[in-house]
Amino acid sequence: MIMMMKEKEISGVRRRLAVCVIVVLSVFDALVTTSYAANVTYDHRALVIDGQRRVLISGSIHYPRSTPQMWPDLIQKSKDGGLDVIETYVFWNLHEPVRDQYDFSGRKDLVKFIKTVADAGLYVHLRIGPYVCAEWNYGGFPLWLHFVPGIKFRTDNEPFKAEMQRFTALIVDMMKKNNLYASQGGPIILSQIENEYGNIDSAYGAAAQSYIKWSASMALSLDTGVPWVMCQQPDAPDPIINTCNGFYCDQFTPNSNQKPKIWTENWSGWYTSFGNPIPYRPVEDLAFAVVRFFQRGGTMQNYYMYHGGTNFGRTSGGPFISTTYDYDAPIDEYGIVHQPKWGHLKDVHKAIKLCEKAMVATDPTYMSLGTNTEATVYKTGSGSCAAFLANVDTQSDATVNFNGNSYQLPPWSVSILPDCKDVVLNTAKINSVAVLPKMIPQILSYGIESSKASQSSWVWFSEPVGISRSDAFVKPGLLEQINTTADKSDYLWYSISIDIKGDEPFLLNGSQTILHVKSLGHGLHAFINGKLAGTGFGDSANAKVSAEIPVTLVPGNNMVDLLSLTVGLQNYGAFFDTWGAGITGPVMLKGSTDSGSLDLSSKQWIYQIGLKGEELGLSGEGSSKWQTSALPTNRPLIWYQTTFAAPDGNDPVALDFRGMGKGEAWVNGESIGRYWPAFSSAGSGCTNSCNYRGAYSSGKCLRNCGKPTQQLYHVPRSWLKPSGNILVVFEEIGGNPTQISVAARQTGSVCSIVSESHPAPVDMWNSGKKLGPALSLECPSPSHVISSIKFASFGTPQGTCGNFAHGRCKSAKALSVVQKACIGSKSCRIGVSIETFGNPCIGVKKSLAVEAMCAVCRSSLSEPSCAEALSQALSH
Repeated sequence: MIMMMKEKEISGVRRRLAVCVIVVLSVFDALVTTSYAANVTYDHRALVIDGQRRVLISGSIHYPRSTPQMWPDLIQKSKDGGLDVIETYVFWNLHEPVRDQYDFSGRKDLVKFIKTVADAGLYVHLRIGPYVCAEWNYGGFPLWLHFVPGIKFRTDNEPFKAEMQRFTALIVDMMKKNNLYASQGGPIILSQIENEYGNIDSAYGAAAQSYIKWSASMALSLDTGVPWVMCQQPDAPDPIINTCNGFYCDQFTPNSNQKPKIWTENWSGWYTSFGNPIPYRPVEDLAFAVVRFFQRGGTMQNYYMYHGGTNFGRTSGGPFISTTYDYDAPIDEYGIVHQPKWGHLKDVHKAIKLCEKAMVATDPTYMSLGTNTEATVYKTGSGSCAAFLANVDTQSDATVNFNGNSYQLPPWSVSILPDCKDVVLNTAKINSVAVLPKMIPQILSYGIESSKASQSSWVWFSEPVGISRSDAFVKPGLLEQINTTADKSDYLWYSISIDIKGDEPFLLNGSQTILHVKSLGHGLHAFINGKLAGTGFGDSANAKVSAEIPVTLVPGNNMVDLLSLTVGLQNYGAFFDTWGAGITGPVMLKGSTDSGSLDLSSKQWIYQIGLKGEELGLSGEGSSKWQTSALPTNRPLIWYQTTFAAPDGNDPVALDFRGMGKGEAWVNGESIGRYWPAFSSAGSGCTNSCNYRGAYSSGKCLRNCGKPTQQLYHVPRSWLKPSGNILVVFEEIGGNPTQISVAARQTGSVCSIVSESHPAPVDMWNSGKKLGPALSLECPSPSHVISSIKFASFGTPQGTCGNFAHGRCKSAKALSVVQKACIGSKSCRIGVSIETFGNPCIGVKKSLAVEAMCAVCRSSLSEPSCAEALSQALSH
């Protein structure tokens, strides 16, 4: 069987149908965005929308982790990927940074985000919390809340409950005023109160139970007209739906047989912390988890995250959460679909929806098919039937008999049979294309001769060591940092002057001693008489710092300046709001032996919140304090500024901070977040490939060992101008800004590997024909076509995308067949069969592996089409 279709062969039909299609789709979209149910309820099987049970696929997109300009494309890609619902938290500290002063502008425009979701015809699950966790600074709580008299967070405490109710009601009222609840014809079908409290509620004793009951009652009193949920809360009071979070939720059971089985967080990957390697989750395992959940009675699941985005500014929590929040999600940090994860899950969603009619009509029936194998059947009286066949073994394939037919099941996989007979999809067999992205680096273009650019285009400002601001103050003893700064800055100076005679018992040779500093975290720099003496940092496993720094003192007055810093505030755990930071001591000068010490902890210290550069507003555009003399490099505490041009085109943009240490960066006044390329992960623990079989955990599949955790930092296109973009960098530990470069994210290779045992593509299910497996290729960009075939092999090819190699068995005509079918087209599909390629090895299961390159198509009416031009080039 040969299935080859090139875009040029149907271009005429497309042109003739284009206007009709546009009109029909416009009318359909208009109907979808205005057809939300007035009534959302639930029963034991599912959410019920306008009287109909629904199987719902959801994905998390957090509005402040992208930009309003990105939202429509992110949401459309989510819809194209098969989502029905977008889930988001509401970030209290973002919207009310000062009590009673609200901000819903720009990336914080929650109403605009929800309306954008509605415009795409999708529903919304609004997780108000207002505690969110989310690896977000302070768990989403505003710091001023910490200073409310008598307050205790997340327990039966009247001051806390009053503030929580006030903010929750404010958000609900805002939604109501904009008619955004489904009961008003809007897209919001679910709301969440509290968040994962059941994980830590035992620490709060009996007050936890009364708090949860109050939270539920308070939420219900707001009369949203849609159900409320509590995730990870087994004792959620009726009618609140308790839901599951985790890597797997197929074994989860709601606390009432009147509530549906809902999965609020299916972790599509995991977050990244500075100093750690990067976790990723194989899509075969993620697909297995999704289908197992629906197989075993689930009817709504949500990917956390579907698009992770970026922790702009100082929003990351942890501490030590990286600026990227990519999360190995189906749509990556830059807004590009992550293949094959996005495409394979899209196929999974299509396959599940083929079973929806049977799934919502009845309860599942389970039957064992043998060791570690299981069938689940949804069969209705009207004849609808859908089945799921699972092999949960982690090592071996299984051959099972079901309804008189034999089925092969790879380990750790589920096959979906929408008609209880034919397999439409197996979770371990990927039909989707894989894409290898590439970052195209460019030197920062300053608009002047490049030979002069590296130094003369930069201006700088030296951050004073120690106290330099008029708002400094004196206090006895060592102050905890968060209580002192209220998180207005990452930085707090601790300064003290000591007089040295030279005969102190803790001195060696009259001047040498050890400065001993203990801190709750997260890092510190010690300066003696204006010069850096040493540095200490915690990490994501232990934020505390204990530093022993050799120092040299001089006779007479000596200044000891300690710069304490945070890297995002704690966001999870019982009583996390009370976990401190900063230098709480002791701070001592100690001899190298037991020769005595001087404890400075209880003496008078001078404090300064924040930096002089922050007071001067250097991150903006208007300061006159910049210096133009010889550029200092590899020195601590230097502010830098330059201007640069944006890369041509519309590709996503990142700044490469190679050569820099640690700090924060701003582009045109917008903070792109903390950068820290000097913090590399351990050199071991990563693998080139990860076995998807068996239970996943956040440490199972790691990459980027021995390298900086994050070197590339996303700059949204909407923040850039064609030229004259102002880049400001505060370098904390020392670096060379002339090594910073800008990079555009583009598509490298596109690949696919499909075997003879793969099911036919899901979108061919209703074709009415008995079809076999097919390999599909498609260029991600609408302006690109397949320009060359780097590799093609039918037989027993080895390796993965970007590293394919021929096996012992290979067809001699594979390359020419693929070239003819694909070059010049945006997409192509080729049947994987011996009818197409011949039979190079009888009796051996064969696969087709292809790696292709895409290029820009710039044809016009007066020129040959892209396909013709590329075909001509190929023939020559």
